[in-house]
Amino acid sequence: MPTTYLSPGVYVEEVPSGTAPLAGVGTSTAGFIGLIPAAVPATTTTPTATAPAGGTATATVSSDLAASGEVKLCTNFAEFKKFFGDFSGTDAAQNTFVHAVYGFFRNGGTRCYAVKVSAESELAAALESFEGIDEIAIVAAPGLTSKTGLTAVKDHCEKLGDRFAILDSPDAVDLSSASLVSTLKPFDSDYAALYLPWIQVFDPASKSEIYVPPSGHIAGIYARVDTQRGVYKAPANETVMGAVGLKYNISKANQDGLNPAGINCIRSLNGNIRVWGARTLGGDANGEFKYINVRRLFNYIRESIDEGTGWAVFEPNSPDLWAKIRRNLTAFLMTVWRTGALFGSSPEQAFFVKCDEETNPPEVREQGQVVAVIGVAVVKPAEFVIFRISQWAGPGGS
Repeated sequence: MPTTYLSPGVYVEEVPSGTAPLAGVGTSTAGFIGLIPAAVPATTTTPTATAPAGGTATATVSSDLAASGEVKLCTNFAEFKKFFGDFSGTDAAQNTFVHAVYGFFRNGGTRCYAVKVSAESELAAALESFEGIDEIAIVAAPGLTSKTGLTAVKDHCEKLGDRFAILDSPDAVDLSSASLVSTLKPFDSDYAALYLPWIQVFDPASKSEIYVPPSGHIAGIYARVDTQRGVYKAPANETVMGAVGLKYNISKANQDGLNPAGINCIRSLNGNIRVWGARTLGGDANGEFKYINVRRLFNYIRESIDEGTGWAVFEPNSPDLWAKIRRNLTAFLMTVWRTGALFGSSPEQAFFVKCDEETNPPEVREQGQVVAVIGVAVVKPAEFVIFRISQWAGPGGS
């Protein structure tokens, strides 16, 4: 019903646009699964109560500890310890889980969801509990190396299409083995990356240096790079904070055989422990998605569009709707291009959006569908930097 105006004057009204700006989704929230046998309880850092005069001191146990299969959001390491306990000098599985999440926060992570299970058979249930948490963009099960377990994590990420798996290599490997690649690579997947070798860190529980799987630290590096540069930047050539050594020192010759297969190496270079690989598991076999940052950028774009265009559902399927969709998608991709994620000196070179009568003919509209076609030119990482050097006689030389 139109508004009735009773006296002369200027009237300014707020009119809803019917659409909302399309914002990018988060890319660095991790989901951690700790495999901790139920027979060994998680330790806590709760101090022992002071004994009254002539009495006996009793230890207080935190009632906040998460039960097996219970997912908890953790925004810092202290919060994680409250739910899952501290470093342990007696329980290797507990220690692995704690070191992974500690490494995540130390390397730049800010938010993660964590859950513990008592056996690998419970992994499927834990992954199912992650399905309803749309915020999760990275999944890791620190120390999990069985093909069955790794496949479950990979399948989870492929099924949802909005998250990426970080996998650990086995603790012990034979770098001289002729079958090293086939031993390390359980499958090909552009939704997963595998890292070799385990890293050496200081363990507060034993007051010594131990080896731990790198997936938690790597997840933190993903988060750090996403924040400092963007999801389009390959999470490589980055220092692993907290790492003081490596289980194996990998040479260039070793990596020459591993990199094409998408097995990412962590190497000691110039006194620093660095991530020196940026490929999805399978490498060259994964075609246009052989790089981690390309897959994760597509995940980001797809999920952002999915969450940012819900307003269009049940709208009249007309040229007016098509125009609104084009405007929203173009504005979003313009922002992505300006961050440096897309290749091209102009928006026209970097992306296109098509949503019109050609993509939405009568037979499509009759099925209740509206179709938009999007193309993006993704920036690939400079994996091989080549300088061609020759001698030069100088000005006037023959």
